[in-house]
Amino acid sequence: MGGALMWVLAIDTATDSVVTGVARLGSADAGLPEVSAERVVSDGRRHAEVLTTLIGEVLDESGVARADLAAVVVGCGPGPFTGLRVGMATGAAFADALGLPAYGVCSLDAVAEQEFERASGGSLLVVTDARRREIYWARYVDGRRVSGPEVIAPALLVEELADTPVDLVSGSPPHAELFGRPVGAATVPSVAGLVATAAVDLRAGTRPEPLVPRYLRRPDAVESKDRRARAGQK
Repeated sequence: MGGALMWVLAIDTATDSVVTGVARLGSADAGLPEVSAERVVSDGRRHAEVLTTLIGEVLDESGVARADLAAVVVGCGPGPFTGLRVGMATGAAFADALGLPAYGVCSLDAVAEQEFERASGGSLLVVTDARRREIYWARYVDGRRVSGPEVIAPALLVEELADTPVDLVSGSPPHAELFGRPVGAATVPSVAGLVATAAVDLRAGTRPEPLVPRYLRRPDAVESKDRRARAGQK
């Protein structure tokens, strides 16, 4: 790759929305990725059903053949176990089948990239729904992540950040509104945000690390199994 023009497929299922699309990334002085086609389907229960179809749709719409792709970028969370693993498994399989590098990025970073496209600096908080009455969060200053990602109850984070400068809160709208600060436009990772997050490594042709999911806690299925096992021992 090495800084040349490249086509990139992006995938994220860390939230209730299935996000995928194709973007064109140029050299470092070419600005942000240019999105050629994008799909966002808000249905957390159908990640596995719709993702492969959506990938085919964005490739057809963009006119980009599989052989033209240079890389795959995958959102690695944090996110709930079931939905997150769908996107990561699909992205890894797609990249492996085509012999492409797969770059994993923090999904919260991708949301932050969208907001920093509009404003060059300031303090930003990104929150997404972690279910179980909790949220995933990370805080950014001047485009750099300074804390998180972590998982916490919303009320606890509101209290924890009460005296912390936060210019904008983005991500899950119902949770963003709890902080009493201006709410940003970005609600889920976008194709542009995902590719922008990986842009430095993509342009440099850096060999990607293995994709590692950011669950931040054990999956529900494991906890349920553990509870049943403990119940059986009584």
